[in-house]
Amino acid sequence: MSIVFSRIDDRLIHGQVVTTWANLFNIEQIIVLNNLIAEDKIQKNILTMAAPQGIKVRVFPVKKFANILKTNEIKRRTMLLFTTSEDVLVAVEAGVPITSLNIGGMRYQEGREKISKSLSVTPAEKEAFKKLIEKGLDISIQMVPNDEEIKLKEVLL
Repeated sequence: MSIVFSRIDDRLIHGQVVTTWANLFNIEQIIVLNNLIAEDKIQKNILTMAAPQGIKVRVFPVKKFANILKTNEIKRRTMLLFTTSEDVLVAVEAGVPITSLNIGGMRYQEGREKISKSLSVTPAEKEAFKKLIEKGLDISIQMVPNDEEIKLKEVLL
């Protein structure tokens, strides 16, 4: 299995993700797991164009990806990219092997509780994070590698 980094970032593929995290982990492939984007050809094309040359981008519905993993081995060094903790929880419960999770950004909007500078959650997302922590995931908030790493369980529970 070559999943080397898993991240939540509501902006998905953008400068920080591509230039810092992808380089740090020598990423060869980014897999975006999001049901809505998987059905949107335009969004998928934009994400593919946003990635630097040499990094393959794939987009899957969350459960479909979990099923694909059951019969197909990932051979490239892969980053999993999510927009919400709810999708991460679905993936983990469906068998996607995620042991650690980086949170880059879930921006504040009306109806969201601000947890840190870059993390705001709905009640459902907060519950999903709590369940992920209970399942033993090491979850940290860190926009870029040079930023201080904040353990989610220290600010959430």
